[in-house]
Amino acid sequence: MGQPESRDYRAQEESELPPGQRLQRGWPVTHYGPVPKFKPDRWEFRVFGATADGDKRCWNHEEFSALPFSTVVGDLHCVTKFSMLGAEWGGVPARTIVELAPPAPAVTHVMVWAEYGFSANLRLADFVAERTIFATHKDGELLTAEHGFPLRLVVPHLYAWKGPKWVRGVEYMTADRRGFWEERGYHNLGDPWREQRYSYQEEPGDGPEL
Repeated sequence: MGQPESRDYRAQEESELPPGQRLQRGWPVTHYGPVPKFKPDRWEFRVFGATADGDKRCWNHEEFSALPFSTVVGDLHCVTKFSMLGAEWGGVPARTIVELAPPAPAVTHVMVWAEYGFSANLRLADFVAERTIFATHKDGELLTAEHGFPLRLVVPHLYAWKGPKWVRGVEYMTADRRGFWEERGYHNLGDPWREQRYSYQEEPGDGPEL
């Protein structure tokens, strides 16, 4: 699956900030649109698209909550230039989802889908990175609704918009396709250590044409 050139694979200290970022005390609430109301009897997490067997895989909330729980320590870097360092995230590693619902060999990217049609595209290598996690908890506490309860994706080595709140599923893709913010001027890759904030900074090969 390869390894993206990202902070996960560099020998850097957790205390370092990416260029242009400032240290944030506390956790500001940042999102676009209303906070969805969680309805556990209607909630479902789906894996679909180019799966290895051609079928989709679904978990209801009770089933997803019973999946193996792990914790990772990872930073959160917002494109608005604040960084929250060293948070402990608890939930289901993205690698676990890939193991339970394998992608087809030709899959190169995923689209992570969230409430209200929000989405974020990721290279498969970023998605299966060691610390990419579908988080239900932060620092031992259940996420609040404003911060993404019941489920948000956390990708510590990329800007935070690459980890949507209120996640509902994953689509396996055999070619890249821009997500919600990537279609609206944000960088297709989103590496904070390269300050890949906006699409005008993209180089050839960084993503599909706008």
